[in-house]
Amino acid sequence: MKIGNNKSVALAYVLKVDGEIIETVNKEQPMRLIFGQGYLLPKFEENIKGKKTGDTFEFELKVADAYGEIDKDAFIELSKSLFEVDGKIDETLFTVGNVIPMRDSQGNKLTGTVDSVSDTYIVMNFNHPLAGCDLNFTGEIVDVHDVTLEELAEMQASCNRSDCENCHCNCK
Repeated sequence: MKIGNNKSVALAYVLKVDGEIIETVNKEQPMRLIFGQGYLLPKFEENIKGKKTGDTFEFELKVADAYGEIDKDAFIELSKSLFEVDGKIDETLFTVGNVIPMRDSQGNKLTGTVDSVSDTYIVMNFNHPLAGCDLNFTGEIVDVHDVTLEELAEMQASCNRSDCENCHCNCK
C-alpha cells in the first residue's frame, strides 16, 4: 500500500540542521500520523507521498519550504510584571534560551523563547525554533495501512491543536 491521503503512516527519521542531528525517531517508536491531515510540512508530505513500507527517503527542505525565515516582528518585548503570580515574579524563568509556554489574547497556545532580559522587561522570540534553517531528513517508511476506527478515535482524543479547522481532525 502506498502513502496517500487518510492512510495511517509510521516513519523513522533523522533530522539534521547544518550537519548536526536535531531529532531522531527510531523504528521501534516511529512517528505515527494520518497522512494529509496537516501534521507534516507540505513539502515533507510531497517527498514521501506514494512511498510504501520499507522505502527509504532522503531530502532537504529549504527555509522557505520548512518554517520560513526568522521574522523580526516575532520578537516581542514584555514587562516582567506579566509573569507575576500571587504578587511574586520567578526570576528563574528569565534565563536566555528558556522556553516558556504562553497564551495569546484569544487563548491560543504559543511557545516563546527568552531572547534577552533587562531589569523590567524580557524579549521573547515567538519564531519556530527551526525558523531560518534548512532541514535535512533521512529515514524509512515503517508502515502504511488503511486508518482504523481506533486510530481515528486516538487522534481525536489526543489532538490539542489550536487550528483544528485547518487540520481536518474533527477533534473540536
